[in-house]
Amino acid sequence: MDPVASLRQREGELRALLVRLDADDDSLRHDRADATADDEHDPEGSTLSGEWQRVEALRRGARAELVEVEASLARVADGGYGICARCGSPIPPERLEVRPHATMCVACASL
Repeated sequence: MDPVASLRQREGELRALLVRLDADDDSLRHDRADATADDEHDPEGSTLSGEWQRVEALRRGARAELVEVEASLARVADGGYGICARCGSPIPPERLEVRPHATMCVACASL
């Protein structure tokens, strides 16, 4: 697959995920505002606080990956895509296929 197409596809997936997570966050905020929601004493499920933390962690991860994808698209535009940021060697196509936003070759990434 074309690296730009892979990056654009992942960018779209991440943006859609962020929309869903924002909606989840809004829902949790609404539930938390409800004075009758006593989630801290519900033995059957996770607490709203725990769920809120989970959603926020997923949002942080998605945002961080989106930044990496956008940076990769910028490297495509300036001709630096596929070149290891550490040693300057080409990043193997197999690595870019699996992780299109990789910035380092396998050897440098494992250091």
